[in-house]
Amino acid sequence: MKTLLGFIRKEFLQTLRDPRMRFLLFVAPCVQLTIFGTALSTEAKNIRLSVFGAVSDQPLQELHRKALASGWFIPAKVSVADPFEQIQKGEADAVLVAPEEGFDKSLGRKEGRVQLLINATNVTRAQSIERYFQNIVRTLYPQKAPIEFDVRVLYNPALRTSLFLVPGVMSLLVCLITILLTGMSIAKEKELGTFETLIAAPVTPEEVILGKTIPFVLLGMSNIPLIVGVAMVLFGMPLRGSLWMLLIASFVFVCCTVGIGLFISTVAKNQQQSMMGGFLYLFPSVLLSGLVFPVENMPWALRIFSYLNPLTYFIELLRNIMLKGGDLRLIAVNVLILAAMATLAITASWRRFKTTLT
Repeated sequence: MKTLLGFIRKEFLQTLRDPRMRFLLFVAPCVQLTIFGTALSTEAKNIRLSVFGAVSDQPLQELHRKALASGWFIPAKVSVADPFEQIQKGEADAVLVAPEEGFDKSLGRKEGRVQLLINATNVTRAQSIERYFQNIVRTLYPQKAPIEFDVRVLYNPALRTSLFLVPGVMSLLVCLITILLTGMSIAKEKELGTFETLIAAPVTPEEVILGKTIPFVLLGMSNIPLIVGVAMVLFGMPLRGSLWMLLIASFVFVCCTVGIGLFISTVAKNQQQSMMGGFLYLFPSVLLSGLVFPVENMPWALRIFSYLNPLTYFIELLRNIMLKGGDLRLIAVNVLILAAMATLAITASWRRFKTTLT
């Protein structure tokens, strides 16, 4: 234990003595969460809306004014009259087109037909525009339906995008810090030439693995209160579940990502290779985690990789604990899966580690 504690102390000193490293560990995650949580949004805003019809067509103009008053749309500045050219030239995102006889006469015949041209190069944005207009039309021209629905939106009644995205960004930041820093640990020893001293010292491979793992687990866990605090203060993220659930889930996830970073460091021969390996792992990991795109929407072939991705389970844990209060069965299943992944990653790192230089 004395040798192991000395090894852990050496790793802490080596990591924290550089002011830039301390900034990357404790300040950068808070700054990144603030920027990403503010910038990332699936909501369609500032939609440039144009109208094609007679100025005297009062119902059409009323629909246009109602759309602008909703806050989602802004008036488009167009240089051509043709609505299709307005979309083609990128001057408008959506165009309201009245029928030939006018929207007012169409309403008089109880048809109420009006065309909406939408730029669908961004499918998600186009779907949002369509939903917005459906809500506006229902507000202006309510129809008495035979069945009425009493809709209640649970866990996020204001439909705020930040409450959906911020837990994913929190998971991404913890994953990024632990994998990249741990991945460069042994690679840095090899590059600086101190690896020879390490293998000549009276330490076992198990002590080296623990000495390289424990400090980064503790450093990763030290980021959890900072990131959660920023999320709650700046973005109003609730914490409806218990804090101990969040800490247990975070601890198991950090152990898993540290194990993955350590495995990358045993494969890489220098810090550049280690950093490239970390990014090669992180890029598909983020895309297949459900951070932005739902896992259920993916093809089965890609969904399999999502279920082998630790980030998928931690994002689900954070959203469940912070927004829903934490379902014990879901938490237990996801934590056990993460624990199995962490055991596998650390075991693979231990097997890859060699006590002789290659």
